Amino acid sequence: MALNVGGIVAVVVFYVLILAIGVWASKKSKKEEKKCAGSKCEVTMIGGRNIHLLVGIFTMTATWVGGGYIMGTAEAVYSPSQGLLWATGPLAYLLTFFLGGLFFAKPMRAQRYVTMMDPFQRRYGNAFTTALLVPALLGDVLWVACILAALGGTMSLILELSSYYSIVLSAAVAITYTLLGGLYSVAYTDVIQLFFIFLSLWLCVPFILLNPTSSDVTHTAQPMTAWLNQSQQVPWMGELKLEDAGKWLDELLLLALGGLSYQALYQRILSAASPLQAQVTCFLAAGLVLVLAVPSIIIGAVASTTDWNQTAYGLPSPFDRGEAGNVLPIALHYLTPSWVSVVGIGGLAAAVMSSMDSVLLSSASMFARNIYKNLLRVEASDRECLWVIRVSVLLVGLAGMGLAFMESSVLALWLVSGDLIYVTIFPQLICVLHCPRANGYGALTGLVLSTALRGLSGEPLLHLPPVLLFPGWRRDPLSGAVSQYFPFRTAIMLLAMLSIPTVSLLAQGAFRLRLLPASWDLMGALQGGGAEEGEDGEEREARAVPPAKENLLALSGPPPPRRSTLSSQM
Repeated sequence: MALNVGGIVAVVVFYVLILAIGVWASKKSKKEEKKCAGSKCEVTMIGGRNIHLLVGIFTMTATWVGGGYIMGTAEAVYSPSQGLLWATGPLAYLLTFFLGGLFFAKPMRAQRYVTMMDPFQRRYGNAFTTALLVPALLGDVLWVACILAALGGTMSLILELSSYYSIVLSAAVAITYTLLGGLYSVAYTDVIQLFFIFLSLWLCVPFILLNPTSSDVTHTAQPMTAWLNQSQQVPWMGELKLEDAGKWLDELLLLALGGLSYQALYQRILSAASPLQAQVTCFLAAGLVLVLAVPSIIIGAVASTTDWNQTAYGLPSPFDRGEAGNVLPIALHYLTPSWVSVVGIGGLAAAVMSSMDSVLLSSASMFARNIYKNLLRVEASDRECLWVIRVSVLLVGLAGMGLAFMESSVLALWLVSGDLIYVTIFPQLICVLHCPRANGYGALTGLVLSTALRGLSGEPLLHLPPVLLFPGWRRDPLSGAVSQYFPFRTAIMLLAMLSIPTVSLLAQGAFRLRLLPASWDLMGALQGGGAEEGEDGEEREARAVPPAKENLLALSGPPPPRRSTLSSQM
């Protein structure tokens, strides 16, 4: 098959434009460094807490509207076994931003944290935070792989270009401008990318709806309307049976609450000029996420009503060929004019890079601050930390790029990236922010319990058979694979969340009642587990990482010297 030269040229021009904007934003970040009272690293990681409200809304939305979101939503709507009711992404991310604005944005921004891991490090110490960083960094790598795989599949179908070249090119561009300007480059390129995503996907919708090989989607939405119109197509609305409600709820909460455990979210929250601006950013981004899901829903619905035998794609259908994960680029390629499909690929490329650059910077920020600066080299200079961020961006990008070549469902990768942190980090985050009595004993118990139970529950994508079988489990008669239909991830998360304050109070009581000698208190249970009531963000930061000097979890040596409070909350 011949290369689509015109399409390749158009995509290259788009990449050059994005790279140019990234370079311009990097120069802006250097100007901000001179005006900012904080360190250069803080300018790179959180933009000196001076990101404009509109820019913050756009960059937060663009981070979530990635290749996995766009293609995964279309895949779910199209798949005969799922349908719109099982496309949980839009509703889940609406809940993510709404709950984030209500319960997380204000305490995180008011305490002047720099990364999501700061509250853990200040209360529990460095070793525990390092253990918690493992699922967070793995989740980021899987997120990068998911969105790059989405783009690779699209370019190979529409441009006849090998997915290898498209994945490498996209990763190289995103890594380059992220290295140059940090959050400023990421945020300002996100504005352009989000604008292009909106225009390109909505441009494709009329051509998709008017193509002659598809039925009227309003006639095949529900089983009854499909029967009345004598349609042979599976209703694209899908069906939610009572016995499947547990699995549906589990997937919804996995994405919604798991999304609250990503550093990429808090990087935008912490870059706001005030706690109120951080909350407003979350609430307004929630509406934009829903709007940008509509084109994917329409494309998936039209694809489900298409007679593929009348197209150049032919039979069997994408679902029967195992290509449901690529149904969006397939529909663009075979149901729209060539120039429209090229515009669509541009929109998907924009979605991929708008998410990828954010994930690269967020994971690099956590490693540079919470591992390198606070654990390995407390005396590291700003310049040294900046180089650590750059190297980390490169390594995470290369790791995600390597995993992107794995042939797997985009929707499955998307779910796994949240699964890794939902059961481990989310209950910890709730307790460290809203449970002042939580201490290291409870946090460690919750982490071990959630990790063990999740591993014993199995994971089909990793070919890990389940040891724990929850109520309602089913075995596939052909493959023999076991599927859990009970909301087991949510049950594990709730058990971990309950175990943290319970064990914390038991440990604290045991030491205070002298059931255990005080010399055995290696995790600071007698310290109360957290910051003093009424302490503001500057005072918390000045207290250093471990709450107890003898804390065995604090492996970084003595804390840095105390400093006076410069100001109240920003």
